[in-house]
Amino acid sequence: MTSFDTLWSTILDVGQHRNTRGYRRFAWGDADLTLREWFRDNASKRGMDVEEDRNGNLWAWWMPTGWVGEPTGAFVTGSHLDSVPDGGAYDGPLGVVSAFAAIDIVRERGIEPTIPIAITAFSDEEGARFGVACVGSQLTTGALKPERALALRDVDGITLAEAMSKAGRSTTHIGTDDTLESKVGVYVELHVEQGRALDLVDKPIAVASSIWPHGRWEFTFSGEANHAGATRLVDRRDPMLAFASSVHSARAAATAHGAVATFGKVHVLPNGANAIPSEIKAWLDARAADEETLTKLVEQIEADARAHSTFDRIALEVFAESITPIVEFPSEPREKLKRALAHLGDVPVLPTAAGHDAGILSAKVPTAMLFVRNPTGVSHSPDEFAEAADCNIGAEALADVMADWVTD
Repeated sequence: MTSFDTLWSTILDVGQHRNTRGYRRFAWGDADLTLREWFRDNASKRGMDVEEDRNGNLWAWWMPTGWVGEPTGAFVTGSHLDSVPDGGAYDGPLGVVSAFAAIDIVRERGIEPTIPIAITAFSDEEGARFGVACVGSQLTTGALKPERALALRDVDGITLAEAMSKAGRSTTHIGTDDTLESKVGVYVELHVEQGRALDLVDKPIAVASSIWPHGRWEFTFSGEANHAGATRLVDRRDPMLAFASSVHSARAAATAHGAVATFGKVHVLPNGANAIPSEIKAWLDARAADEETLTKLVEQIEADARAHSTFDRIALEVFAESITPIVEFPSEPREKLKRALAHLGDVPVLPTAAGHDAGILSAKVPTAMLFVRNPTGVSHSPDEFAEAADCNIGAEALADVMADWVTD
């Protein structure tokens, strides 16, 4: 077995739900804490020093022989270990496992780095528990303020501050890492492709060109709870009607703008089968190829939702939970990746509509991404998949890039 195969097999049962086959690896929960120990253990086996920074992000360091002082200009790679509810095995962990495997490959080649190398696992990338994506990288870059982050609550009312404290972490100093720009020379994130572009052109790996702008908006439809049997239809103020109409309108608006829009998370109060709801909270995920289109799309979705709410005598509040602008990966790292992978032939360069820590970090440090083929095109689902052969090609490619970068 290759180093990648051996590593991969050690995490497949962590946080996997018996009935759905999907993964529930939520920030600061049991599965997340288990995977953090897995990360520490694998770094220790490779003689790498591990630190968990003030925001809960993990860093494993391979320092050049004779290096004195703090790391600067490092080649950094990795991804995240958490998942969406009932997510797939590859989204996030593929990049971390590939990073450790790439370290093994580089060492097997007898290469000694001239600059520090780090593997990272950023905390709470998916935002599945507390509702905001890329919490660890956003805090580190200053894009997310500590006071807002600490006050975020999960569905049980537990705040991020409480969850971190329960896990034995201090929240006193969370926030911007002023050393980020000096210690990171480049961040290269390997990730499973979350679409079928590579499968359609029969290529195992690609380089990212950009990330679409995207965001999450919380829609709160407020009506009046009442008896599902005894209340006349004309007397009802049922927020479910306005919400359902808004879902259809969002689909139509996305189609018209050449974009995507999804209401994928819903909370219903009081959530009784024989009760008319009093409130529907629904989260809109919207993405488009450019920021102007995204703005117009969300404005239209909100306007349609307000019209439906007015018609059904429902109150509506809309709150922008997070908005991430377009990310154009810088040309220099991208071209360097392409040169390092030239032996693989024509490596495609693709945009993605999925958000990543690399996109957040790009505001502060040079970043680049590699994608590994996903033949199903399915992601954020138990059916997410990548062939073992392609995963090994990805780890080898990451090793090629790493070797090229740290021996210049």
